[in-house]
Amino acid sequence: MKTDEFVEILVREGELLAEAAERAGTEAPVPTCPQWRVADLLRHTGAVHRWAGGFVAEAIVDPVPFPDAPELVGPELLAWFREGLADLVRTLTEAPADVQCWTFLPTAAPSPLAFWARRQAHETAIHRLDAEAALGVEFGALAPEFAEDGVEELLTGFHARPRSRVRTPEPRVLRVRAADTGAVWTVHLSPEPPRTVVGDLGEPVDCEVTGTAAWLYAALWNRLPLAGPGVSGDEELARLWIDTGRI
Repeated sequence: MKTDEFVEILVREGELLAEAAERAGTEAPVPTCPQWRVADLLRHTGAVHRWAGGFVAEAIVDPVPFPDAPELVGPELLAWFREGLADLVRTLTEAPADVQCWTFLPTAAPSPLAFWARRQAHETAIHRLDAEAALGVEFGALAPEFAEDGVEELLTGFHARPRSRVRTPEPRVLRVRAADTGAVWTVHLSPEPPRTVVGDLGEPVDCEVTGTAAWLYAALWNRLPLAGPGVSGDEELARLWIDTGRI
């Protein structure tokens, strides 16, 4: 996917998040993030937007901490969130294509600008699901291509890092298959961080998880149960993911 496509998705997902949060109310609990209320969700996502935008806008090449989020509530908090979203979109749209700045995942991206557009589109989409969970409605649709990209970012990026807790005492293999897009990932588990290879290697696997890209996206990010007829083989690996895979 192209950078401008991710920015378009960021705009849409950010507004959907704000709309769901506004309808739910900032004091509503967020079932998918049990320690949070909607106000926490807005503060977190708004702070991440400002943090990410700062790297691009100021060409910062070293990591910096998240900015503090204000203790606002209600309409003022929603306005603050929307302001940060608009600033991030403007930054990503106006930044030079060759801007150099810090990034943090071990996955290849065409440029730092492409990295941040992609990362913030997925950051916002996942938290849009959280806002809809707080509202108590069924998750809205995700484009299959975008959902597939988010699964790949999760498996080959986040869980390739040393901090991933998805580990097994002995080598095990998990296959993830997107039934609608045809994408397949083979995840090798061990006492080390997971090693994911794109594609079906034809090797025996201990567990296979199959579903639409959108279902895989929500389930592997722990926003839906990783269970049901789409999980075959050793279901203990699916339970392991549920217990240890949260980012």
